[in-house]
Amino acid sequence: MPRLLYLLALCNLVLGTGAFLINGILTPVSTDLGVSVAAAGQAMTVYALSTALIAPLMLVATGRWPRRQALVFGLLLFALGSGVCALAGNLTVLLMGRALMGVGAMFTPLAAGIAVALVEPGKRGRALSLVFLGMSMSYVIGLPLGAWLGFRYGWQVPVALVGMLAVVAAAAVWALCPKHVAAPGASFNGLGTVLGNPPVFWGLLMTLSYFVAIFVVFAFIGPVLQALSPMSSNRLSLSLMLFGVAGVIGTVLGGWANDRFGAPRTLKVQLSVLLTMMTLVPLTQGHYPLTMLAFFVWGVAGFGMMTPQQSRLAQLSPAQAPVLLSLNTSMLYFGTALGAAVGGAVSGSVGFAQLAWVGALFALAGLGALWMSTHKTPLLQMP
Repeated sequence: MPRLLYLLALCNLVLGTGAFLINGILTPVSTDLGVSVAAAGQAMTVYALSTALIAPLMLVATGRWPRRQALVFGLLLFALGSGVCALAGNLTVLLMGRALMGVGAMFTPLAAGIAVALVEPGKRGRALSLVFLGMSMSYVIGLPLGAWLGFRYGWQVPVALVGMLAVVAAAAVWALCPKHVAAPGASFNGLGTVLGNPPVFWGLLMTLSYFVAIFVVFAFIGPVLQALSPMSSNRLSLSLMLFGVAGVIGTVLGGWANDRFGAPRTLKVQLSVLLTMMTLVPLTQGHYPLTMLAFFVWGVAGFGMMTPQQSRLAQLSPAQAPVLLSLNTSMLYFGTALGAAVGGAVSGSVGFAQLAWVGALFALAGLGALWMSTHKTPLLQMP
């Protein structure tokens, strides 16, 4: 693998930590800003919507820039947003900072497009899994460490630290990334035609359904685990770390399976396993080992889909790969926001222990969208 991909993975570790760190420190944030935990939770929603709506537009706006310059721009925007958040004295300023961070997340689809361009088709899966490994590692390293720092020294400390690390990452990319990377810039030219092709349309809808299914539960993972099997805070932290390890394994396996068996078969297996585990999770209530076994298998399947999905979209329309990868990331974050909203809306009536059954309905919808994506004939040869 090109050495540049390892650097991009480290950058995604910083971005992943900054994106989801807020979930672990909502209590001190809400206390310091004088708002409810639910109100502070809007920080994740604003980030998700900013990434979903504005980042693709920014990606196109910088489509003619050299890739190195665009990567650094994204990282510096992310750093600026982190700084605004760390200095926020009220919720409005915090949300403005989170919106800036979301725009800076344009870095991730840019990095994915470069990974696809730097290797031959047979190695795309492994290249993408390497780049996204940084995002998965943020669950194992960044989030627990950030939460510990936030509760011990104040929530501003890990947020500011993420901003400083993003500046360091930008400097490293500027110094080590070739000035001209042979990767196409994003453009909306012909995008309507591409989206009119059923494999792309249904593929993006599958991503949306997939992440709604996951975040119906994951947005409330702490209360869900406690409802299934009451545990101490130490055991809860260990359980969350185990779930993160499963995500790392899933990312690696997803890249290997994509290159070995192809994206459609890999995605079918992942979605089928996710659906099965979501159906079984509520039945493990009161049995901690079975609960964690189900969540571990779910984590392996649930967080490994981005590699084969990104690879498949890039193959369906190589000329539109950068913007399609960005739209796919947008579907991820729309799914994040929608899943959290659905989970919050129904948790009072169905209970946290049964939330996985709600997620299973969306996983089933995702399987249907995948079937449509792989069985519908393209309307024309894509560019």
